[in-house]
Amino acid sequence: MSLFGSSHFGLPRLKPLSSKRSHIVSVLDIGSTKVVCMIGRLTPREESQVLPNRTHNIEIIGIGHQRSRGIKTGVIADLDALEGVVRLAVDAAERMAGLTVDSLIVNVSAGRLGSDIYTATIDLGGQEVEANDLKKVLAAACQQSVRQERAVLHSLATGYSLDGERGIRDPLAMFGDALGVDMHVVTAERAALRNLELCINRAHLSVEGMVATPYASGLAALVDDEVELGCAAIDMGGGTTTISVFAEGKLVHTDAVSLGGHHVTTDLARGLSTRIEDAERLKVVHASALANSSEERELISIPPIGEDERDQPTQVPKALVSRIVKARIEETLELIRDRIQRSGFSPIVGKRVVLTGGASQLTGLPDVARRVLARNVRIGRPMGVSGLPTAAKGPAFSTAVGLMIYPQVADMETHAPSSGLLSSFGGNNSRIGRVGQWLKESF
Repeated sequence: MSLFGSSHFGLPRLKPLSSKRSHIVSVLDIGSTKVVCMIGRLTPREESQVLPNRTHNIEIIGIGHQRSRGIKTGVIADLDALEGVVRLAVDAAERMAGLTVDSLIVNVSAGRLGSDIYTATIDLGGQEVEANDLKKVLAAACQQSVRQERAVLHSLATGYSLDGERGIRDPLAMFGDALGVDMHVVTAERAALRNLELCINRAHLSVEGMVATPYASGLAALVDDEVELGCAAIDMGGGTTTISVFAEGKLVHTDAVSLGGHHVTTDLARGLSTRIEDAERLKVVHASALANSSEERELISIPPIGEDERDQPTQVPKALVSRIVKARIEETLELIRDRIQRSGFSPIVGKRVVLTGGASQLTGLPDVARRVLARNVRIGRPMGVSGLPTAAKGPAFSTAVGLMIYPQVADMETHAPSSGLLSSFGGNNSRIGRVGQWLKESF
């Protein structure tokens, strides 16, 4: 049964995890470079100081990944091709875990992710704030975010105000005349989400929940202090680079640009007149985002494009490869810098930036990022997960690990109440809410 069958496209909502029992969670990270399926066992744990909001230990018991096909800059271009890759990745993870998957948590990069803050205020008449008042003000903020052509992926209360005094974390039991809330809402185009769900349904699987890619990668790569004090996570993927800004323990802003590691590869293929796969190998083996004077004298051989035996490889200075790469990397980072500046969240990000995603592994990238962004930069690898094979411990797997972490923070979100038009946006009583029940268990 399709979760999204209704005319008002409602997203499945995850039920909160029980803190007393273990769960098996399956996730699917669909990227422009690779598709990753992970199956994890989540077991309850003691609260820790280092990793925020982690109620469970995560042990990966199955993993499968395939080279992406049918997806371009995060957008589905060929359903059949992508469906085939999804099947292969899920099948490999199932075999390793020794169990069958029927539903998954999936990431969303396409659909022109939107990030907006909505503010709502209700009258308290000098009374103390009760749980019902919180519900009311959150519902009023959610109501504003409803759009016919867009679906809500995440809605997080980023802060409350009482009588105009902002920055209140928990106003419960406090007195005042007016209670306000700022709500951060992440949305995506419904058509893009329908296509994503269609692809997964065609592989005989259902969607348990959808998570914006920047949110997932930020959850995996940031530590508590960064999430608390304010930090940007920049996920450099193959086809897209996404930005997430966290502060006071919550996601406060997201953005995405359609540039990534694959653009560097195609620049090299064009500039050096070689095949895409040869350009990719050159990028991984020889390329650096930093120019080095010694590279002028060092020659590397470039395989020809044609099949003709007589075509000889050409020799070019290694510095040429680095110049091509540097130009594209600087352009991408300048775009990111300007987006952060324009968003108004620059002061919140402060000096803290974490780079993650496969393209962040390029030699010299952190140094260029420090210079262009004028901030401290570190490479973020997925944290707080056991059982990952060595190959999957790098920044390229941050989104998949973030999807594993997400169920532990899903209950921080507020969704529009289910009534009439909004019923499809899932409250716990709606059809969507029921279908999305964790492992069909009732707590």
